[in-house]
Amino acid sequence: MSEPLVSIQNLNVKYQHKLVIRDLNWDIFPGESWLLTGSSGTGKSSLAKVIAGLQSYSGNVTFSFNTKSALPARVFYVESWYQFKNIEGVANFYYQQRYTSLQAKDTLSVGAELRNFGKEHQLEFTAAEKLLIELQFVTFMNSSLLELSSGEHKKLQLIKALWLKPQLLIIDQPYTGLDVLSRVKLDHLLNDISAEGVQLIIIANDTELPSCINRFARIREGQLERLPSAKLDPVSMERPGRKLPDFLKEAPVYPSDEIVRMINVNISYGEKQVLKNINWEVRAGEKWLLQGHNGSGKSTLLSLINGDHPQSYANDFYLFGNKRGSGESIWDIKQHIGIISPEFHWYFDSSSTVWQSIASGFFDSVGLFKQLPFSKSTKVDELINFFGLTDDKNDLLSTLPLGKQRLVLLARTIIKNPELLILDEPCQGLDLHQTQYFNKLVDELSSNGMTLIYVGHFESDLPACLEKRIILENGEVKKVETIAESCLI
Repeated sequence: MSEPLVSIQNLNVKYQHKLVIRDLNWDIFPGESWLLTGSSGTGKSSLAKVIAGLQSYSGNVTFSFNTKSALPARVFYVESWYQFKNIEGVANFYYQQRYTSLQAKDTLSVGAELRNFGKEHQLEFTAAEKLLIELQFVTFMNSSLLELSSGEHKKLQLIKALWLKPQLLIIDQPYTGLDVLSRVKLDHLLNDISAEGVQLIIIANDTELPSCINRFARIREGQLERLPSAKLDPVSMERPGRKLPDFLKEAPVYPSDEIVRMINVNISYGEKQVLKNINWEVRAGEKWLLQGHNGSGKSTLLSLINGDHPQSYANDFYLFGNKRGSGESIWDIKQHIGIISPEFHWYFDSSSTVWQSIASGFFDSVGLFKQLPFSKSTKVDELINFFGLTDDKNDLLSTLPLGKQRLVLLARTIIKNPELLILDEPCQGLDLHQTQYFNKLVDELSSNGMTLIYVGHFESDLPACLEKRIILENGEVKKVETIAESCLI
């Protein structure tokens, strides 16, 4: 038998003083490409970072790269979230900054980022140009890194990795934020580089994978378990029988039956028009699904509604019955709205505890800077119990598995029982069971008559309560329709 590309012996890894990988052994032989799966918080990313040389550990990890291969003899790791810095090398960004043109100039453009990467690794740019076309990313070359959505950031990460073609490529959550077509194209590209000799480790909980994946394993209780296929055993995600807190059963008091009304709304960044003549009306209590391919304008549309986009004042646009710019502040607007998005998650204060993170929802801040009165503290405690977070309430948000972090942010979002709940791809990075669990919570929470706008690419990953759909394409409304029950099965 040939020598393994990677040999891992008696590996132990701690995360936040907790042993997540325990005496793990794993050999990866030439020709093998692996799917690594498992529940949130089991240590998949920690194991990947060990292999990539980014995580401390005890044990032995050795490599035997192919010295005869033209591919770089190295490991390249694509993180689940893209961490970028401004021109001065600082990563201290805030959520609304991506919509401010002057602030956006503080970060490199996509084109400059790729040229720097190519220069660092001595790569020909013509190869990158082909990838840009395949993943429909050419139009973003002049966009600032700060302006990109989560799906666009993922594409940029993937283009770098596919361009480099290392002997071992590890991709953490490769499909995060990608639309259906982009997923298909990515699978083809991964198959292509696999045929050239690149070995893959894909960290995901998906069952639709590139055909080059020929080995399967999961992390459970700190150990690596080999699997016959990508299909996991069914796991019950039934919620414990906790009652919804009484304050969330109260029907919202709407200042107007008209929640959102857009009349020929247009948004441009320089010469690039992102939204074109958008007409859309959302009535009180409606449950909307917002869809569209990557770059179709969904994030920009939502930024108008949640008050973060400065160009809302230059358009014929109404929120809760009032024309934008008629005297209301952004904080007046946010009192009526709760929002989760991947971008908001990125920029949220990671030094806050779970309790502080949830309590900050009363003030729409990214940290808790005020002492709560007893009545509001009680609501925080009720939500912590409802979401099953009692044992975690004093832990830092950043130390929790991704699934629990999303539950914390959902609790934060609904703490003030908002009239409008905006959930922008809230299940990114969650496995199928976590997604089903999350969406059951959404159905339960929205039963009091709150208005919902939900962004999701896949019909199998959606709440059952959705009634209407708006689809964007290249910044324009392609379709508005009523959702039949059969459409969400």
